[in-house]
Amino acid sequence: MDLPLAELTGAEFARTTTYLNTATCGIMPRRGVAAVREMAEAAGAGEAAGFGDFERIARVRESFARLVGVGPDRVALGSAVATHVALVAAALPSGAEVLLPEDDFASVINPFVVRGDLKVRFAPLESLAESVDSGTALVALSAVQSADGRQADLAAVRAASAGHGARMLVDATQAAGWLPFDASPYDFTVTAGYKWLLASRGASYLTVSEEAQEALPALYAGWVAAESIWDATYGPMPELAHTARRFDESPAFLAYHAAEPALELLLGVGMAAVHAHDTALAARYRAGLAELGHRPVPGGAPIVAVPGLADRQPELAAAGILTAARAGALRASFHLYNTEADVDRLLNALADRPTTR
Repeated sequence: MDLPLAELTGAEFARTTTYLNTATCGIMPRRGVAAVREMAEAAGAGEAAGFGDFERIARVRESFARLVGVGPDRVALGSAVATHVALVAAALPSGAEVLLPEDDFASVINPFVVRGDLKVRFAPLESLAESVDSGTALVALSAVQSADGRQADLAAVRAASAGHGARMLVDATQAAGWLPFDASPYDFTVTAGYKWLLASRGASYLTVSEEAQEALPALYAGWVAAESIWDATYGPMPELAHTARRFDESPAFLAYHAAEPALELLLGVGMAAVHAHDTALAARYRAGLAELGHRPVPGGAPIVAVPGLADRQPELAAAGILTAARAGALRASFHLYNTEADVDRLLNALADRPTTR
């Protein structure tokens, strides 16, 4: 990476607010905006570059695979986490038990609930590993909780799942992009591309272990799921892809044009550097909250929730400080485009000291 991390804010991002809301949606870097604009303008001009680029799609697959520590043969591309989870849910036999954390993100939960013929069981996140038993077919959970940044003990849950012969699905949406995350131990992982991965809605990622690929039906198999896509545009496809690409949806090219430069940026900076930067800002915020007498939900993630302060979100937004109100708490989230000055501005606002835009 040419630029030190501290210089990224102005060079790579054009934000006009004190943006502390990556857990809702990340900021697209300038290079991503340029890639989307280039394709959109080509589409508007009727040029071939506006049709989309499958070579770019292949590069995105490879970049995401590198980011989460698996081979590209384990990565499928789609449009939304709930769609990936629904594919896994559809593969379970009637009556199978799915164990989930209480109050996890809806996209992790609903595809199992709405089937109606699965046994869906909930347990507190902190005791999820102890709740796995011999009747559990699948454990599904978020690596980091969207509402408050609590982190799951993935190693303990994985050990318990393996010990009882259960498969495991991990939603890495609030982890991949700031946390060095290894997808390789899990049967399935799902990740939205528009938060910490800095792309846009319409890009999402499913990883499937080689063993699990054999048990997962390619229910969404369009022509892009074929081993040779250009030989499968009409009629029944001659052959499904031999890799997780068989689970691909037809790509939303604008979203993936945004994803390629964003992933390049993250890989260039490196997850260790991003993790250190993001968590240091969160620690500064937590220390400042303690001085103000506030008690955030404990943890070390760059997602910090303060119960009882959700009503402060509108006034902060009016002052140009963008946070979120979730589950009765004020949630701030810090990423590589944030600085210590952003943290201090939020703390000053919470202390009712004057803020300036």
